Amino acid sequence: MAVVRRQRLQDFFFHKLTWLFSMLVLVALLGIIASLFITAWPALSKFGAHFIWRVEWDIVNEEFGAAIAIFGTVISAAIALLIAVPLSFGIALFLTENCPVKLRRPLGTAIELLAAVPSIIYGMFGLFIFAPLFAQYGQPALQSTLGQMPIVGTLFGGAMNGIGILAAGIVLAFMILPFIAAVMRDVFEIVPPVLRESAYGLGCTTWEVVRNIVLPYTQKGVIGGVMLGLGRALGETMAVTFVIGNSQRITGSLFSPGSSIASTLANEFGEAADLHMSALFALGLLLFVITFVVLALAKLMISRGEKAKGTRT
Repeated sequence: MAVVRRQRLQDFFFHKLTWLFSMLVLVALLGIIASLFITAWPALSKFGAHFIWRVEWDIVNEEFGAAIAIFGTVISAAIALLIAVPLSFGIALFLTENCPVKLRRPLGTAIELLAAVPSIIYGMFGLFIFAPLFAQYGQPALQSTLGQMPIVGTLFGGAMNGIGILAAGIVLAFMILPFIAAVMRDVFEIVPPVLRESAYGLGCTTWEVVRNIVLPYTQKGVIGGVMLGLGRALGETMAVTFVIGNSQRITGSLFSPGSSIASTLANEFGEAADLHMSALFALGLLLFVITFVVLALAKLMISRGEKAKGTRT
C-alpha cells in the first residue's frame, strides 16, 4: 500500500508539474500579445483598420501604414517557398530513396549544418557575393527572357543592382531550404520499410511509391516542415535587411528595393519614439497575426486531409 500511495503521489506531482509548464507557455504567449497590443494601441487608435492598407510611412509627419511592409514580407516569403519547397522535396527524396548508403549520412549532416548557419552570415553572403553576381548575370538573364513576356514582364523590369524583393526571396530560400529538407528527410525515413517493399513488390515505380505510399503517410510532417520554413521566412530579419533594399515603396518590379516588417523593425526601432514606436509595435503585432493565420490554415489543411482519407477508406 505504501508503494501504491507513493506512486500515486508521484503521478499527482508529475501531472501538476507538466500542467504548470504548459500554462507557463500559454501565459507567456498571452503576455506577448498583450504587450504588443498595449504598445501598439496609440497607432491603431489613430489610424484604425486603415493602418493595414495605408502605404504612407512618413516618420517626420507621423503618418504610418503597414501595406508596404506587409507586401514585402508576403512576397519575399512566397518567392522563398516557391524556390525552396521543390528543391527540399527533391533533396529529401534523393536522400531517402535513391542516394547510395555511403553518401546518406555525409549529405544529411551537410544539410543539417547548413540549417545551423546564423542568419547574418546568409545576409553577408547575399550582400557581398550573391548580389553582385545576381546583378551581373541573374537579373539580365531574367529581364531578357521572362521580362519580355506580355503579362509577367513588368515583374522583371527596372534597375539591375542586385538587391530588391527578388534577391531577398532567393536569399530566404537559401536559408529555409535546409530546414524543410531536413524535416522532410526525417519524416520520409519513418515510413515502415514493409510498405515500400510491398509496393515495389507489386511492380510500382519509385515515383508511384512516393506518391501513393510515402506522401500520404507523411502528409502532416511534410506540411509541418513547409510551415517551419515559412515561419522563419516571415520573421527573418538580418538576412532580409541586407539585401531587400529597405525602401518604403511598392512597385510592380521584383528587382526594385522594398522592405519587410522585420527589416523595418531592425532599421528603425533603435531611433523610434512616441507614435513611431507605437507604429513599429503595430507592425510586430501584424506579423504575429500573419504567422498565426498561416499556421491555422496549415492545421485546417491537415484536418481536412485526414477527414478526406477517412471518407475514402
